[in-house]
Amino acid sequence: MEYRRMGTTDMMAGVIGIGSEGFVHLEDREALNLISYVLDRGVNYIDIYNPQPNVRINIGKGVLGRRDKVYIQAHLGTCWDNGQYRRTRDVNETKNSFEEMMKLMQTDYMDVGMFHYVDNDTDFDIVFDGGLIEYALKLKKEGTIRYIGLSSHNPRVARRAVEKKLVDVVLFAINPAYDMQPPDEDLEQLWADENYEKPLSNIDVEREEFHKLCSTKGVGISVMKAFGGGDLLSSSLSPFGVAMTPAQYTHYALSRPGVGTVACGLKSIEEARQALEYFELSEEEKDFSVVLSKIPKHTFRGKCMYCGHCAPCTVGIDVASVNKFHDLAATQDFIPETVREHYASLEHHAGECISCGACMENCPFEVDIISAMKKAKEMFSY
Repeated sequence: MEYRRMGTTDMMAGVIGIGSEGFVHLEDREALNLISYVLDRGVNYIDIYNPQPNVRINIGKGVLGRRDKVYIQAHLGTCWDNGQYRRTRDVNETKNSFEEMMKLMQTDYMDVGMFHYVDNDTDFDIVFDGGLIEYALKLKKEGTIRYIGLSSHNPRVARRAVEKKLVDVVLFAINPAYDMQPPDEDLEQLWADENYEKPLSNIDVEREEFHKLCSTKGVGISVMKAFGGGDLLSSSLSPFGVAMTPAQYTHYALSRPGVGTVACGLKSIEEARQALEYFELSEEEKDFSVVLSKIPKHTFRGKCMYCGHCAPCTVGIDVASVNKFHDLAATQDFIPETVREHYASLEHHAGECISCGACMENCPFEVDIISAMKKAKEMFSY
């Protein structure tokens, strides 16, 4: 397992985490075996939105004796109503559901109190202008939750929380298909077939800017829907018309700025094994560029995807990192100190580029890397 800090929190999350949805239909013993399997292999970040009592009980049992080694991201705003999941913005319902979760899971704290599924401005205002945020802040002050988070599929809405410094963590949908789509308050537009009928080009600007904003503001991103609910693993269901492996989608998500962990929706030990195989594969086997650079209709041409295919540089420049740090700084009116420090720590810098063009011959996305190095040199002065 590899670990990353979630923004400016003290949480060092395993880059592969686990979501709760896959536990809904598992028998108790299956759920406990799955939890034990992933924890034994270094998974330490669990996202729980499901209010089903059996899910909460089984995950709680699964982490007993290791609670201090596991980060739990618990959603605020889901409730169990007459045997059905329901999203709620009622403060009392939220409070009752959260307290029941703590009881069923046999814990006296959650690491993240995650406001559940906020995709439009009206909903955002309800959450952050009234009793819900007051309740979350009370929990944080008491130490019942350590951090506050927001889950969303809409970068325009999630950006408001980051810019106003209201959250420490976001749970956000990231994969190469969704990343091409513009912000929308209707979640289903992300996978609507008609939205992929016309050729699309590169990552949507607002989504890309949101990823960078989280990175520069120290807000950690936990990724949901990295596989698009499984559709992206099938050539017949993927809007790209080609299948990618779990490892390739995981690698893509982890290459995005600000990302700390990818919450995989696992339903079995076999699926967990496939997800954790990521750490055993070669860079070539995890490489997403070999697929994304050749998809028949849509293109990422001209955009650095930080895939590292440009290496090796003749003079040793880590081109992908230089481009990432340049892109992070370009979103600000100034160079954030953390970005400046990361750039300075590189062994070689953009100013050392000799314009030989070897990297451009290797780049599968046809990026003008020589011009990119000149821009980075101009920005950082070396």
